[in-house]
Amino acid sequence: VVIPCVTTAQRGEYRCKVFNLYHEIWSNTATVTVGPGSVTDASWVEVDRGLATDKVALLIGNMNYLYHTQLCAPISDVHELTNLLRQMDFKVVSLLDLNWQEMHSAVTEFLLLLDKGVYGLLYFAGHGYENFGNSFMVPIDAPVSYMSEHCLCVQNILTKMQEKQTGLNVFLLDMCRKRNPYDDVIVRPGLLKVTANIVFGYATCVDAEAYEVKREDVSNGIFISFLKRHVCEDEKVTVMLDRVAEDMGRCVITRGRQALELRSNLSERRSLTDKIQATDCSASSSARNLQWAIAHVLPESLYLQFDCGVKIQLGFAAEFSNVMVIYSRILDKPEEIISCSAQLTDFPEDVDIDLKKSNQESLVEAGCLLLIKEELPSPEAHSLYTRIRSLQRLKRDLTFTVCLHYTYSNMDEEVQERQQVTVGKPLVSKLNLHEARPSHGCSASSSFSLDSFNIPGCSSFAEEPSPSGPASNTWSHYAPSGGASFTDGPLASSRIANVPEETDSPGISDNPRSLVASKSLPHSKVNDSNYKFSDMYNFHSY
Repeated sequence: VVIPCVTTAQRGEYRCKVFNLYHEIWSNTATVTVGPGSVTDASWVEVDRGLATDKVALLIGNMNYLYHTQLCAPISDVHELTNLLRQMDFKVVSLLDLNWQEMHSAVTEFLLLLDKGVYGLLYFAGHGYENFGNSFMVPIDAPVSYMSEHCLCVQNILTKMQEKQTGLNVFLLDMCRKRNPYDDVIVRPGLLKVTANIVFGYATCVDAEAYEVKREDVSNGIFISFLKRHVCEDEKVTVMLDRVAEDMGRCVITRGRQALELRSNLSERRSLTDKIQATDCSASSSARNLQWAIAHVLPESLYLQFDCGVKIQLGFAAEFSNVMVIYSRILDKPEEIISCSAQLTDFPEDVDIDLKKSNQESLVEAGCLLLIKEELPSPEAHSLYTRIRSLQRLKRDLTFTVCLHYTYSNMDEEVQERQQVTVGKPLVSKLNLHEARPSHGCSASSSFSLDSFNIPGCSSFAEEPSPSGPASNTWSHYAPSGGASFTDGPLASSRIANVPEETDSPGISDNPRSLVASKSLPHSKVNDSNYKFSDMYNFHSY
């Protein structure tokens, strides 16, 4: 058999099947190697299918701006893309509503996860602008007349990623690209290297705005509405984004208003679905695994016994890397107690909790729109849910009070008992993103101190001094890829919040994830019958 125009994309393992109406037989597996010199009577085309040494993604969704229009779609956009990237074995860090310092620190931690051959992906949904060819992501505490010093320059991040010798650099920027009239400073990022592995997917064109659908329920922005249909396709990244652009171009409501723009110098056939090549465990790979895993550890499920004989369970679930849900469940109570509930209170001021939505009987009532209940215990279990946001601002161990309210059958008055609980620093709070990072070059700059684990070779992202202006320590509102496994070391017995899940004990339920599970939003198509342009508004306008 002669196969003309063979490229490296055809290399791999093959089997031959011989069959008739009654039987079939498969041959042994043959490994086909395609390279220079192995092709005869055909032109050589170098198409490297490529294997990633790892795949890492940082997803940031800013919605609740202090001095600018608040947005709706980033919460569902980040959640949707997180789930899709997990399916492709990405280590995902998903963060909502970050101020300037937290965004800089998050990028620093993201860079620590990168190394030679690693696929790096950065997604940002929120306000943004573009001046002199540079794109700027706006944090939630940016002042009214913000400038480049109040924002993060995407091209500067790219130069730092290139220093890591990454295998693929993908930027998906779901923001406006209008010119900022308040900013006349020409930012000169570091010199870019010719690496032929850079892909920029802009949600809109230069000097244009990006849109989200204005609805009461949680819905995606325009960009993610189309991207989610194609992002998991086993195609070159640029081919995949071209298909997204074609779909957006056929949509009447976006035609003439928003069009995806693709910029790329990608020469090889790199896909987000490329497999991760197993390598020998080295100090750098160990540091990367620890760096990611340390930020996704949930507290263990707790069991509290009260003097009245009531036993309760506290469980924990990750909605995002900086958003956690705590539930309290009544496991056992004496017969003479006719009603009881365990409510959580006295949380530290660092974290953000909507008191009106705390201790609710359903996740929806608690403000958690992206987690669903499955196979809940009987109504007698009296589970209550509390959603904790902005964990990145937690400066000390998370401590709160469990207040048990109960009533005896022969008494009219309600009785209370209290127990204080400390669960450490859950999820991304361990990274102390609220702290400034050192500006020197190569050091173990991770805020959980890689020095304590004796892991060399870590580098940091050089930070600019914090801009003047109001700091955002409080705000008004509001997990990750194929699991890392540890058989020894400091994380051997820790639960890793790789996907949103609860920390039930197997002894309580046959299904340890039966209470809270990740819910992907339906892949409904954007069409003219569902959306009108009057239902849309800008991510940002000046």
